[in-house]
Amino acid sequence: MAHSVKPEKPEESKISVSGTHVREAVGHCLRTLDGIADSCLEDRAGDLEWTGRETLEHLADDLLTYALRFGLAHPMDVERVPLRLTRDRAGGPANVIFGDKAAGADGLLTMVEACGGLLAAVLDSTAPDVLAPHVFGASDPEGFAAMGVVETLVHTYDVAQGAGRDGQPPEELSSLALLRLFPDVRVTGSAGSTLLWATGRTGTPERPRRTSWRWYGAPATAPSDTP
Repeated sequence: MAHSVKPEKPEESKISVSGTHVREAVGHCLRTLDGIADSCLEDRAGDLEWTGRETLEHLADDLLTYALRFGLAHPMDVERVPLRLTRDRAGGPANVIFGDKAAGADGLLTMVEACGGLLAAVLDSTAPDVLAPHVFGASDPEGFAAMGVVETLVHTYDVAQGAGRDGQPPEELSSLALLRLFPDVRVTGSAGSTLLWATGRTGTPERPRRTSWRWYGAPATAPSDTP
C-alpha cells in the first residue's frame, strides 16, 4: 500500500456518487468493447497478467460481491460473504463467478452489465449511512458506488488496451471517483488520465508510474451498519 494515513477529503466540492454512475460506467464498458472478437479476449489485458476474458470475469465478480455485502441485514458483522473462490488457472483471478465460454465476448459483457445493474440497484436502495467491510476499510453505499465506477473504468481500459481500442475513462465519472476515493491525488491534465495514473496504469517523466496504490473509501462521518 502506498499510504498508511488516510488523507482528509477536500471540502470545496460536494461529492455524490450513486448507482446511476455505476450504470454509466458499465455503459461505457459496453460501448467501448461492443463487437470485440472472442479471440481478442484471449490476449493479455494491457499490462495485467490476466487475459481480457479473465479481466472481465474479475470485474463482474467485483461488482457482484460488492452488491452482496449490502444484502446482509448487518454488513459489518461479516468480513466477506463466504462463497467459494476458485481459479481457472494458476495466476488467474480468484473469483466466485466465471463466464460461460460458449457465450463468447457478448456473454462476458452481459455478465458485467447484469452484475453492475445489481450493484446499482442495491446501493440505491440502501440507507446512505450503512457501512460494509472492504480490505481498504469500511465504506458506505456512495463509497462502494465509486469503487464500482473505478473498477469498471480501469478494467475497461485494460481490456481495450489489449484489443487495440480506445478505453480512455470518461471525464465526469473519473472526476467523481477521484474526489470520492483518491483525496491524495491532484488532477493533472484530464481527470481520465489522472485516474489511470492513480491506479498504476500510466506514468510520465514528471509523474512516474505508481508501483503501489490504494483508495480511501471511508465516509466523512461514522455511519451505522443498520439499514
